[in-house]
Parts: sequence; C-alpha cells; structure tokens
Amino acid sequence: QVPLEESGGGLVQAGGSLRLSCAASGRIFSSWVMGWFRQAPGKAREFVGAIRWSTGRTYYSDTVKGRVTISKDSPKHTVYLQMDSLKPEDTAVYFCARSTELSTQPGAYSGWGQGTQVTVSS
Repeated sequence: QVPLEESGGGLVQAGGSLRLSCAASGRIFSSWVMGWFRQAPGKAREFVGAIRWSTGRTYYSDTVKGRVTISKDSPKHTVYLQMDSLKPEDTAVYFCARSTELSTQPGAYSGWGQGTQVTVSS
C-alpha cells in the first residue's frame, strides 16, 4: 500500500480557482490510474476525473469537464487537480485514489486518502 495524501483545499468564492494535490509516499506505478473523486454531505462519492500514469492521458466527468485539469509530476509522485470557475455545487471533500483500470466507480479504486475540503461560497 502506498499512502496518498490530499492537500490544497480551502474556502474560495464562486468563480475562483484552487489547485489540489495528491502526494504518494512511494512510487506510483506506470500501470496505475490515479483518480479524483468528491463527496458532498449526504451524497455518494462522485468521479471527477482521472489520469493514466503511464501516458498522462486524462479523463473527466461531464459535470466538471472544461473547468478542471488533472496533471502529474512524476518525480514528485504527485497528481494535481486544477479547478477553475468554481461553483457552490463544487463544495465537497475531494479524494484521490489509485486503480489498475480506468473506472468512474469508487469501488475500483484503493488507497484512499483522508480528503481535503473544498468550500465554494456564493
């Protein structure tokens, strides 16, 4: 198990931006897909997007497409989630996790971090 730790959350006004980080304490294997999810109070965990570590190819949910960008820094074993044009409905705890397959389902992922809170005020 390679622990993952999210950071970078905070309080931001609608229309603002945040960059979240997901740092792995060890090597991220080329076969992994690193995913970002979010969970709002009382709601199910929702897929935000993912990046295939070997190729850097990214995938996004329709809900956030065009407003978020996932990138990676291989030497730092870190994945980033850049979020722009934030909306109050983006308020949630954001998590990263890893999988050996590209999936939008939380059950396909493991190594969940503690999450980082993002709050967008109107």
